[in-house]
Amino acid sequence: MDFIVVQALTGLASAASLFLVASGLSIIFGVTRIVNFAHGAFYMLGAYIAFTFTEALSGTLGFWGGIVLAALIVAVLGAALEIVLLRRIYRAPELFQLLATFGVTLMVQDIVILIWGPEDLMGRRAPGFRGAVDIMGQMVPAYDLLLIGLGPAVLGVLWLIFHRTRWGVLVRAATQDRDMVAALGVNQKWLFTSVFALGVFLAGLGGALQIPRDAVSHAMDLRVIVDVFVVVVIGGLGSVTGAFVAAILVSELNAFGILIFPKISLVLVFIVMAVVLVIRPYGLFGKAEGPQRVAAGLSIRPWRPFTQAERLAVAAAVLVAASLPLFLGNYMLTVGSEILVFVLFAASLHFLMTVGGLSSFGHAAYFGLGAYGAAFMVKLAGASMVVALLVGPFMGLAGAVLFGWFAVRLSGVYFAMLTLAFAQITWSIAFQWVEVTGGDNGMLGIWPASWASSPQGFFWLTLGVVAIGVAVLRMLVFSPFGFGLRAARDSALRSEAIGIDRKNVQWAAFVVAGTFAGVAGALFGFLKGSVFPENLAIPTSVDGLVMVLLGGIETVSGAVVGAIVYKALAIWLMSKTELSKLVLGGVIVLLVVAFPKGIVGFLEDLRHRRRPPTPDGAGPKPAGYVAKVEAAE
Repeated sequence: MDFIVVQALTGLASAASLFLVASGLSIIFGVTRIVNFAHGAFYMLGAYIAFTFTEALSGTLGFWGGIVLAALIVAVLGAALEIVLLRRIYRAPELFQLLATFGVTLMVQDIVILIWGPEDLMGRRAPGFRGAVDIMGQMVPAYDLLLIGLGPAVLGVLWLIFHRTRWGVLVRAATQDRDMVAALGVNQKWLFTSVFALGVFLAGLGGALQIPRDAVSHAMDLRVIVDVFVVVVIGGLGSVTGAFVAAILVSELNAFGILIFPKISLVLVFIVMAVVLVIRPYGLFGKAEGPQRVAAGLSIRPWRPFTQAERLAVAAAVLVAASLPLFLGNYMLTVGSEILVFVLFAASLHFLMTVGGLSSFGHAAYFGLGAYGAAFMVKLAGASMVVALLVGPFMGLAGAVLFGWFAVRLSGVYFAMLTLAFAQITWSIAFQWVEVTGGDNGMLGIWPASWASSPQGFFWLTLGVVAIGVAVLRMLVFSPFGFGLRAARDSALRSEAIGIDRKNVQWAAFVVAGTFAGVAGALFGFLKGSVFPENLAIPTSVDGLVMVLLGGIETVSGAVVGAIVYKALAIWLMSKTELSKLVLGGVIVLLVVAFPKGIVGFLEDLRHRRRPPTPDGAGPKPAGYVAKVEAAE
């Protein structure tokens, strides 16, 4: 019993810091509707800045003053980010804001290495709380007891702020109806800035308070952001009380999971999140989301199939790509094959997001399942490469059938987080089932057949498969299935009124996207000659999202351009500079600001504006027309 009590207290201490970060993210999302991927970066900055101040300032006052000062500096940095960057893209689709904050995260990761170095830093113990307290014969760190008391105290202060101050009332009103608050004369810009600053202050404070407990490292941002997203989603987006309850639940699961369920401890919280979302689609304390500002894929110009001239141009581009092995060396062809693989992966996610209106945060699950399916066929069944490429992707299909059935019952961020949970569950199985998957050592020796073993042969094989896959996805967009899917995306009520089963149609789209992601994964396994759990991990899903958003979600084939630009840029930067994340993140932020509709979306707008007027009025409209239509939407 004494061990259980101490373990529970350890979990509560971890819950306090997790609650600080999660409550900040929940407050920001509740008012601004920004899924702030950079929240973990601010947490990390709070820890690094606090380390600097606590080392430089002496005494008790210096230590605690350094903690508070670090959180305040992080809040100022957050407010500056909101003013300089996020204000410019509030009218952009919400996923572009996610992309912008992801770019900021990449930049911060290299910035902290530049300033503080790559080594982990150990902060000093908190003055006045360096000892331990005897509880039931077990020694509990006094600092843990301080954190346990701090969590409810912060919850109480936030409750008073939101219920007893005019600013808090405005924040709660904006959470319910931002447009009405603006109509009443409230300056939304400064309200959003103050909310963002408060949320970031809590993140920075949570990071600063960790330095007496954990090492400060440049990987702590991604480590915490996943747990924070889980906490916020379980508790309910926008609910501070929900974040408090969920932080306790997640922290206690982490504390006891390794003891009770060691085989599934890495994924236990994701299993719980999946169960909660299936039973309560909006979390424990959440409410149904309001309508999105702009549906993914919605455009004032209807999509149309390629004209004959455009088909010839695409065929010519494919022929030019097919001639590259005659001019390029082996290294460039290998890079080209990798880019092509991710073109198909991004195109499959783009189909799901753009045509289906479903933003998946766990699409890597089907990419990795396809890779493992091909590896199993080669290593366990002794199949040839052709058979493995034909059969292996069925693992991606099977995963999409199973996970999609549950996921399409949700929408918005909750749908996205449930797909993330399923992806993490899949990753955990691959990581821990060492007897079958090899665990972290992976499955090696997945080599292509002799006729495709050269870089030239494999490039041609990959080009053919990817060209067919992208063509099929594009044809589906303009098929009766595609029109029904787009109808369900744009208006669930109207589509169901005319007999379209929204859930079944979206489920079918989920399966299609998962199958083509599985094909890409199978190709990737043969390209690398190995398969690892990292193929299923969150960074792969994030890469897919970035490619889709860079290309443009209001286009039919934007993912092709987005994947080529992002993957080529990432590979080139890694070979040219040690600060590749800083440069890549900066490029992503600049592209989001300059091209809020994506690269292809921008080019489509440019071409539309330059097109001469037509007799039926389908040409360019007078200045201000497009803006009026967008404002009406």
